[in-house]
Amino acid sequence: MAKTTIKWLSHSGFQISSNNGKIIYLDPWFENPLSTFGIQDVKEATLVLITHDHFDHVGQAADVVKKTSALLVANVETARRLQSESHIPAEKVCYFGYGMNIGGNLLYEGVSVTMTQAFHSTATGAPCGYIIKLEDGTTIYHAGDTGLFDSMKIFGELYKIDVALLPIGSVFTMDPLQAAWAAKMISPKKVIPMHYKTFPILVQDPKEFVDLSKREAPDVEVIVLNPGQEYTYSK
Repeated sequence: MAKTTIKWLSHSGFQISSNNGKIIYLDPWFENPLSTFGIQDVKEATLVLITHDHFDHVGQAADVVKKTSALLVANVETARRLQSESHIPAEKVCYFGYGMNIGGNLLYEGVSVTMTQAFHSTATGAPCGYIIKLEDGTTIYHAGDTGLFDSMKIFGELYKIDVALLPIGSVFTMDPLQAAWAAKMISPKKVIPMHYKTFPILVQDPKEFVDLSKREAPDVEVIVLNPGQEYTYSK
């Protein structure tokens, strides 16, 4: 049985380990109040994905890329900024140093990454999410920082998502009600809430999201993780 390990690093940061040993970091901001994980804990990486150019999402992405053999995946303008300011060589950035854009797909070492739209702000480029299809077919959607939008339903129909990683913290992203509706629209097998509790102004407790999801998306199992905790998904 194929197994995928999803570790919540806190905030919007995740480490995904495939059944075949591929390691993917998403929005690796290790230096936040909830984090129990640091750059010293990074041993290897295959891909590093950034959803948008805000400090709490770019985080230590450049450090992970430079420490490992990982390829950086980011919007065109964000990729160029990081290359210039963090001295990342072009060969360590997807598509020959150009980055990619919404709707684009990258196939790298058996892992498929599709960049999706997100509705948010960003210092460079455009905000995005990612749909990741691992070698065994396990499909994970990281929504990035976003509000609710209709195309989430299309993502669910088109990609048959196994696990959705959804922000619930309000203020900068969806609140618990919108996130519960997102779960309903996407209809994944599992959903893991993220982007909450890190700052005092964010939603502090995922309970409301859990309760609303039971009402709006009763067939979707909600998995609540603590920072540093892992969830193993079996295909």
